[in-house]
Amino acid sequence: MILKYVLLSMRPEQWIKNFFVFTALLFSKNLLNPSKDIEAIIGFTIFCMITGCAYMINDLVDLEKDKLHPAKSRRPLAAGKLKKDTAVKIVVLVCLASLFFAFYMNILFGIIVLAYFLLNIGYSIYLKNIVIIDVVSIAAGFVFRVLGGAVIISVVASQWLILCTILLSLFLGFSKRRHELILLEDNATSHRKVLEHYSPYFLDQMIAVVTASTLICYALYTMSKDTIEKLGTSKLIYTIPFVLYGIFRYLYLVHQKEEGGSPTEIMFTDKPMIINICLWVISSVVFIYVVH
Repeated sequence: MILKYVLLSMRPEQWIKNFFVFTALLFSKNLLNPSKDIEAIIGFTIFCMITGCAYMINDLVDLEKDKLHPAKSRRPLAAGKLKKDTAVKIVVLVCLASLFFAFYMNILFGIIVLAYFLLNIGYSIYLKNIVIIDVVSIAAGFVFRVLGGAVIISVVASQWLILCTILLSLFLGFSKRRHELILLEDNATSHRKVLEHYSPYFLDQMIAVVTASTLICYALYTMSKDTIEKLGTSKLIYTIPFVLYGIFRYLYLVHQKEEGGSPTEIMFTDKPMIINICLWVISSVVFIYVVH
């Protein structure tokens, strides 16, 4: 029973974010390379374990605040189903094992995983209380995933890939803050101190900026001479409609349905979004690997 609550505390539903580890594999034309696939899967698994540890540490730090949250109060630690001492021991054990295998696979990959873990610790303790920096820290976590995925398969991450990752993660981060602000209303600041520095209008402005920037950046990436030469195709431009729809659909859910607090929940439950992502992945694979 304890293992069940430990697994729930590590939030496996959030591990979908670690699929960013595979972006370098896809866009470096190594998807059909078995050895690279295995390395990427190992990297993904290590990030999942270290991410789980980071979530448990965050729950330990926010234990009292989570007890007041309508949804987070049901988490094992906040609900008292998992003892703090047990959680600490699990975190230490899993974290050390993950870092050992990360450095064993590749020293630079190990450094990236360690930096990612330290960033999460810093976020849980301090960074999450600094306006704008809190969301930038979340974006940095996605960048570390992309960089880690590139390093472990021994390729160089494209500058376009890094920039698109930063902008997309900022979009998701600011959308999450808006959802929290609207959902919690008067109790928002008691749950997350940094929310006192945000307002729906301010967040809408930030979301508008990163939305436009993300779309433009991805469009320029698909048309870039370097991209065409590297991938051997100019047809990636035809994946832009899926990116457009995905962002517009997410904005619809944030503003009209008051969702967006958990991007992973949307990815698992919103059928139009699921279909759109699948079509984007399939079309990207076809244009990069099949049709040139």
